[in-house]
Amino acid sequence: MKILFIGDIVGNPGRRAVTEYLKGISKSSEESYAKNSYDFIIANAENAAGGKGLTFDIVDQLLAAGVSVITTGNHVWDVKEILEFIDTTPQLIRPANYPVEVPGRGFTIVASPDSASKLGVINLAGQIFMNRYTNPFHELDSILSEIKTETNFVILDFHAEATSEKIAMGWHADGKVSAVIGTHTHVQTADERVLPKGTAYISDVGMTGPHDSVIGSRVDKVLESFLTLMPARFGVAQDNVKLCGVAVELDDATGLAVSIRRIQAQI
Repeated sequence: MKILFIGDIVGNPGRRAVTEYLKGISKSSEESYAKNSYDFIIANAENAAGGKGLTFDIVDQLLAAGVSVITTGNHVWDVKEILEFIDTTPQLIRPANYPVEVPGRGFTIVASPDSASKLGVINLAGQIFMNRYTNPFHELDSILSEIKTETNFVILDFHAEATSEKIAMGWHADGKVSAVIGTHTHVQTADERVLPKGTAYISDVGMTGPHDSVIGSRVDKVLESFLTLMPARFGVAQDNVKLCGVAVELDDATGLAVSIRRIQAQI
């Protein structure tokens, strides 16, 4: 099984990058398509609407482009419109370690187009320098007891700030899930590896959007805020658009990782 995980989509430039990249894969030569085709595509899109949040139209656009599952994070509620459709969109998930009363779901199981295989996708948020989420380590173990009754193919989007917490989650989940993919910091790390018990890991998959920016926001506005300590509307930058992600290959028999490869594509 081959999985493509697309890093945090920022604004219209990020959405355009996803659409163009996936369209390019589908139109590539037969040999190239065989090499780059994927059974499932996952994308973190909590910043897809103008830099923060999600709308129904954006979710529809990403699913139409070929995304199988949309994950989120601490900005999931920034556009209140999401409350109108998150409960009725099974391909859209939010961190599972919110309180149980919160709308939406923290994990989902999706089937391949031919229904031959299923993939579980879990979304969790870290606790360090983040909101007051419940313990993500305990939450993972609880969710896995349910998912594993249906599939051994499981991807975890761990949306966290502290590198130490992400690495700790990698070791905690090693052998339990197919891959632990870090999101949130928007800077792609160079520590991708397959851990000893077979779980693919990367601390941060990176950002899909404008890279002549400060993690997606306009440089001039962010500098203004740092220099003056005054609030400013940052806005989404526009230039040097790249798609960041990882390609993960899983063993069809065990669900564990065979390889993980970083992707950084200029759009």
